[in-house]
Amino acid sequence: QVQLVESGGGLVQAGGSLRLSCAASGRTISNYALGWFRQAPGMERECVSAISVIGGSTYYADSVKGRFTISRDNAKNTLYLQMNSLKPEDTAVYYCAAKLKPYYSDYVHRRQNEYTYWGQGTQVTVSS
Repeated sequence: QVQLVESGGGLVQAGGSLRLSCAASGRTISNYALGWFRQAPGMERECVSAISVIGGSTYYADSVKGRFTISRDNAKNTLYLQMNSLKPEDTAVYYCAAKLKPYYSDYVHRRQNEYTYWGQGTQVTVSS
């Protein structure tokens, strides 16, 4: 079982940047597909970005393409989301998620029901 803890959220002005981190413990993330999801008040949770086990494939929601970058550091057992040019509509609770996969998998998972493990979330608030 893997435990996930997000950090790096906060309050930022529109146009600013934040870097979210998701630290994993209990298991190495090197065998896990990973994703970032967000949920705004009154909205469904959506996949913002995801990355395959080997890191060769990534996914970005259209709303964040060109602004957000997902990366993983298996040596540090950590997933990152670099968020630039933030907009008020990016305001949400951001969650990281993990799904156990074969070590050679390059498949990206975008649906929340595909993920097994979740962090507790970190709040991102973008002021206009």
